[in-house]
Amino acid sequence: MMFRAIALVAVMFAALFLGSPAHAAWHKAESDRFVIYANDREQDIRRFAENLERYHSALAYLTGRNIDIPSPSNRVEIFVVGSGREISRLAGARNIGGFYIPRAAGSRAFVQEIRFKNGYPDFSTIVLLHEYAHHFLMSSSRFAMPRWMNEGAAEFFAAATFNRDGSLMIGRAAQHRGYELSRPGLPTVWELLEAGPYKRGDRGNRNGFYGRSWLLYHYLTFSSERAGQLGQYQRNLFEGMPSLAAGEAAFGDLGDLESELKSYLRGRFMTIQLDADKVPYSEIAIRPLTDGEAAIMEVRMLSQRGVNSEEAAELVLEAREIAARHPGDPGVLSVLAEAEYDAGNDDAAIAAADAAIAINPALTNPYVQKGYALFRKAREAEDKDAAYVAAMVPFEQLNALENDHPLPLMYYYRSFTSRGIAPPENAKLALERAAQLAPFDQQLWVNVAIMQAAEGKITLARDSLRPVATNSHGGRTASAASRLDELLAQVPDGEKLNLFSQFNNDIAASEEGDDSDE
Repeated sequence: MMFRAIALVAVMFAALFLGSPAHAAWHKAESDRFVIYANDREQDIRRFAENLERYHSALAYLTGRNIDIPSPSNRVEIFVVGSGREISRLAGARNIGGFYIPRAAGSRAFVQEIRFKNGYPDFSTIVLLHEYAHHFLMSSSRFAMPRWMNEGAAEFFAAATFNRDGSLMIGRAAQHRGYELSRPGLPTVWELLEAGPYKRGDRGNRNGFYGRSWLLYHYLTFSSERAGQLGQYQRNLFEGMPSLAAGEAAFGDLGDLESELKSYLRGRFMTIQLDADKVPYSEIAIRPLTDGEAAIMEVRMLSQRGVNSEEAAELVLEAREIAARHPGDPGVLSVLAEAEYDAGNDDAAIAAADAAIAINPALTNPYVQKGYALFRKAREAEDKDAAYVAAMVPFEQLNALENDHPLPLMYYYRSFTSRGIAPPENAKLALERAAQLAPFDQQLWVNVAIMQAAEGKITLARDSLRPVATNSHGGRTASAASRLDELLAQVPDGEKLNLFSQFNNDIAASEEGDDSDE
């Protein structure tokens, strides 16, 4: 996959490289909602997968929200890379505990190690739990939460302990935020409520925003004197009140709340204990990777993280060399197809994808890479109608394998717009359905909003944009969505507005991932 900048969570200290455990080997673990690749012992990987599923069950139980089991390709795919140094190399930044890339047809998470230990979790685990909380909340509601609430909730849920008896503790004191909460100059309640989306250049968590957001969320969750106020605040937001006004109406005198928070930080913290029967997990299937799959894993991780053109040119050489040693391994050929596509070699990508499909037609990634390559070739084709019809064939085959895969729905719509043809109604419905299946894909929702604006559905388009425009991590997509929302605010409902060409540079790269959210 071509370069897509990533949502990062910085850590104060990178974890030390501890090496692979004895008797470790590369495995693939699959559950209802997760796919995990790890060079570790099978029993440790199994426990890791079970605990992630338990964590999902805890989020569903505590929020009262249920999410349908995703299609297999739309699960969160987790790569356990082995060390802080490797995470930093993959992220292209130092002092990184892990990172998460939300996108249609499979979000990706990269973590250091499998370390679901007893007691308080290590920071790499907290990063994963924090980002999955975001993923869950975005997947279960299109409500645009204020930044403090978005980050406070993720911090609240991520401070979790997984017990060997299957029980789970949620809402522990955020020990990883202890240092920042002890520093002067913390944001006040007024500043938390007024904070907009993250902007490049902000001081991030160094000014205590994450820690203070956690503290406010934790206090409002457990305070008996303020029972029901957090829910009232949310209802005020639903009714269209600005965050600060919604807080004043729900919490009363914010000066009193500020004083209470200072006292709360010096006291003892309650937690939520969930017995094992409250947090069930799905069946876990684990298999060792083939020699070829293990050999090409680093190429796979780099491709899934995203590469620029120079990196792609180097990576494809390594992929070819490994594929030459394992010519009959469909998993290797699938990764080779992606590396060839990233390097701009469409015919080679198609050939590798066809070879993988011939050996194992149940693999989904070869259809994706072949479809990408055919769509790119179609741009320069003389007979564009025939070229785009042909480009849809691998996506149609993918749809037959996996009916709820978002990409065939997205590309069916694009097969019309790429030719300058007004998409039919069923293509529009397909794009909206893709966004419903991948609610965490911000670019996809901007595309949906532009389509709705072209139909004159201005109110609906603004509803589609708002969670993107207020995304707490900010980034180029959020900026584009905010500009578009401001423009649509001046347009009456029913007036058709064609804005695709105006915003094309910001949102048209859904399959190529040229975004800068971080």
